[in-house]
Amino acid sequence: MSHEALHPRNWKAAKGYANGMAASGRMVFTGGLIGWNADQEFETDDFVGQVETALRGIVEVLACAGAKPEHLVRLTWYVTDKQEYLGNLKGLGAVYKAVIGRHYPAMALVQVVALVEDRAKVEIEATAVIPQA
Repeated sequence: MSHEALHPRNWKAAKGYANGMAASGRMVFTGGLIGWNADQEFETDDFVGQVETALRGIVEVLACAGAKPEHLVRLTWYVTDKQEYLGNLKGLGAVYKAVIGRHYPAMALVQVVALVEDRAKVEIEATAVIPQA
């Protein structure tokens, strides 16, 4: 196995993320991807819709290197409204599973004042590790 979730035995179970990941192989990094399409146009101002588009963008960028969602070891989410994130957990979970599957890398979420694109509500950076052949 090239990826291992790290979880101290005496810690409460993490839900929807890993506390840490150990991996070996070729590393792939994405820039911060936002909820616009390939033409850099927003199709929605809906928070969950923008997350879905950003996650699909991550999957497309990973594919350029031969990586798949299960190779993700870290996601860093930047949101403009923490309450919007917390108020949409069920919808976010459904979109995440539809795009990424049931693979939960180490994650961090940070609320920011704004993102470079005014309509953007979320920006996600990803790190993946492709196993050695």
